Amino acid sequence: MTLTPASLFPYASQAALLGWILLIVAPRWRVTQRLIISGAWSLGLAVVYAVLILSHYLGGQADAGGFGSLAEVAALFHDPWALLAGWVHYLCFDLAVGAWASRDAQRRGVPHLLLVPALLLTFLFGPVGFLLYNIVRRWYPAMITSAD
Repeated sequence: MTLTPASLFPYASQAALLGWILLIVAPRWRVTQRLIISGAWSLGLAVVYAVLILSHYLGGQADAGGFGSLAEVAALFHDPWALLAGWVHYLCFDLAVGAWASRDAQRRGVPHLLLVPALLLTFLFGPVGFLLYNIVRRWYPAMITSAD
């Protein structure tokens, strides 16, 4: 089997999806704590990203694009390997943010049901979920006080 961006894409996506499912459904399970909430799963995705970048870009295979303008970024992502690397980058960072939010919520005593919408939004829309969780973590103690 030849490794192509198209053949690797589903594996990266499914690995991240498994992490998200565990974060949402079984946040206190020992496996989730050790693999996902610890950040180890995101580090695994980071290794995949590093391999993609090192093998493709430092190997001289990238010939178009850059980061100096929107047009250069668009040209960069015309390359399927760059597009896959960009996708793994998103998967890695979004899951790392979800793991951080879960750790932080557990430490602060934020109920998991308040965290779930932020996790879902982080999974789907990255920064929007990060924003929502930061609102929840800022206002959660006040929510308890005002409910009493």
